[in-house]
Amino acid sequence: MSPLPGRAPDHLTLALPKGRILEDAIDLLSRAGLPLTLPEKSRALRHEFPGVTVLELRNQDVPVYVDLGVADAGIVGKDVLVESGRTVYEPLDLRFAPCRLSLIREVGAAGPVNRVGTKYPRAAQAYLNERGVPAEIVKLNGNIELAALTGLADAVIDLVQTGGTLRANNLEELDVLFHSSARLIVNRAALKLRRDRLHPLITRLRELVAEPQPG
Repeated sequence: MSPLPGRAPDHLTLALPKGRILEDAIDLLSRAGLPLTLPEKSRALRHEFPGVTVLELRNQDVPVYVDLGVADAGIVGKDVLVESGRTVYEPLDLRFAPCRLSLIREVGAAGPVNRVGTKYPRAAQAYLNERGVPAEIVKLNGNIELAALTGLADAVIDLVQTGGTLRANNLEELDVLFHSSARLIVNRAALKLRRDRLHPLITRLRELVAEPQPG
């Protein structure tokens, strides 16, 4: 992997997701010693700091940029990482943005599951294959719960945080595929080429994550 044009070999390029993870990721990386402060209401997609470039991406694109070497490292939810199928190094669970990927049906629903609606077809297919369930998977975006409520699907596989949306719509979790949280991911070539920058960062992040959390 080669650095981005105009970047020194010791310059880090980080891929961070827009949305709920971004603010916590910037805070944690700043506490780890990186000089990061994103401007409020900025529409910029690339942010330059001393020794660091931050690429602000859609969640699903973070593993792609890291795997293909455009970014040296990134932060992304485990759910997105699993669904991407990308072969990146995952050294650390950062323990924020917790949620779980679950199988969901209407309360009291009976009968076989023949069709499943989800944003996560790869994870859903693996789950169904492991259990020998030959259900059709329908890839959806938006409010996945509606698929179960309207009869489009017999069940859905979706992220759950508090469960409030499920309770409000007479839905329930029947099984948890896996628990998710924000993960640090690193390009495997960059781990060697930028060892002097990445290894101290990983060590410091590991120390911060291990510290007792307030409250």
